Amino acid sequence: MIKPIISSAINQHKEIIKKINVDEIEIVVGVIIDALKNGSSILWCGNGGSASQANHLSAELIGGMYKEKKMPYKSISLCADTTFLTAWSNDDSFDNIFSRQIQSLSQPGDVLIGLTTSGNSKNLINAFKLANKKEVVTVSLTGNNGGELKQLSKLNINIDDTSTQRIQEMHILIGHIICDLIELKA
Repeated sequence: MIKPIISSAINQHKEIIKKINVDEIEIVVGVIIDALKNGSSILWCGNGGSASQANHLSAELIGGMYKEKKMPYKSISLCADTTFLTAWSNDDSFDNIFSRQIQSLSQPGDVLIGLTTSGNSKNLINAFKLANKKEVVTVSLTGNNGGELKQLSKLNINIDDTSTQRIQEMHILIGHIICDLIELKA
């Protein structure tokens, strides 16, 4: 009874992976490389599993995917500061955790990358609205129909599917490809 479930999950993954738009990834990589070459920072955010992926991908840019990496890239996961996240959520609002950090940490020319399976996370939407006002380049990796965040993003890579697991699998794959190409090309 377990093998059919495993096979089904793998087959779903294979079908969704065919929908990934390679051109969109290439454009995002170019934008990030340009930002890094100009001394800008890459900022990452997400909630739940997407927060874990944001942390992971930010770490890839700092630590490197290859041992030969000479210099780390300027990359910050906005999800990693648990003291700030819990204090600000308690004292103000969870809806503003990322926008408060954007207010503090970002400069024009930085790149904000938001990961969300729904595209409708209020804290990401608020962060992207502020980032756009501050001339921070906004990039989103979304799922479903992309939600409101897709409309607020300068660049969007949407996984048009409703399965949270499969969307997150595609996001980490795309994130690894992005980090891999940055390290090879920047």
